[in-house]
Amino acid sequence: MKPRDWAWIAPISLLLATWEAVARTGAFPPYLFPPFSRVLVTAYLLTANGVLIGNFASSLARVLVGFALGSLAGLGMGILMGYNDAVNKAFHPIFSILMPIPAVGWLPLLILWIGIGEALPITIVFLCSFFPLLYNTSTGIREVHRDCIDVARTLGASKREVLKTVLLPLALPSIFTGLRLEAGMAWRVIIAAEMVAIPSGIGALLVASESLLRVDVIMLCLMVLSVMCLIFEKALLFLERRCVRWK
Repeated sequence: MKPRDWAWIAPISLLLATWEAVARTGAFPPYLFPPFSRVLVTAYLLTANGVLIGNFASSLARVLVGFALGSLAGLGMGILMGYNDAVNKAFHPIFSILMPIPAVGWLPLLILWIGIGEALPITIVFLCSFFPLLYNTSTGIREVHRDCIDVARTLGASKREVLKTVLLPLALPSIFTGLRLEAGMAWRVIIAAEMVAIPSGIGALLVASESLLRVDVIMLCLMVLSVMCLIFEKALLFLERRCVRWK
């Protein structure tokens, strides 16, 4: 990897050092603003006793399942709407109405419909993953220049071959943009769902820590959330570079 690929580490290191320094000045009560080093000790202790690993594993499994299902559904529907004008005209008004609704806005209704269980957070992640990829895939395909399609058809390509060799490759940057958007959103909504209705996961650990005034655990949970969003983003960027070599 090039040195510039690691440039993001410097500002993060500066932020953590500032956090530690400010907390050590004593300007704030330690139980309300613990230093970064104390949060690291808390991370070690919660990892050693299995609390952090268990809750993190629950959240990760829910995100991966909901993210995968939402991405596949959004990609499939986005391809249909981008390639077929009739499908786009039929479904675009419906999705235009539903898309602005925040995923967590469905939470009260989903609790009544499917109850409190593993299906609830997975469904929430599915909803927040479905719409960004649907929109970006459909837009990416429809924005492919008409000349590219005409050239492929002139060379004898069938409709399926045009989709496979022209439309999808040229729409890949837009598709990956949708994936990166939904990856961060998936972690945010899973935390919200677990805070409200699920007894396990990072979100549930956040709520329990708030009632016990464990700010160090709260900060640890927020760090886990931010790190996972960063990992997902970097992984998708790496995958995009491998798939979109001409970009």
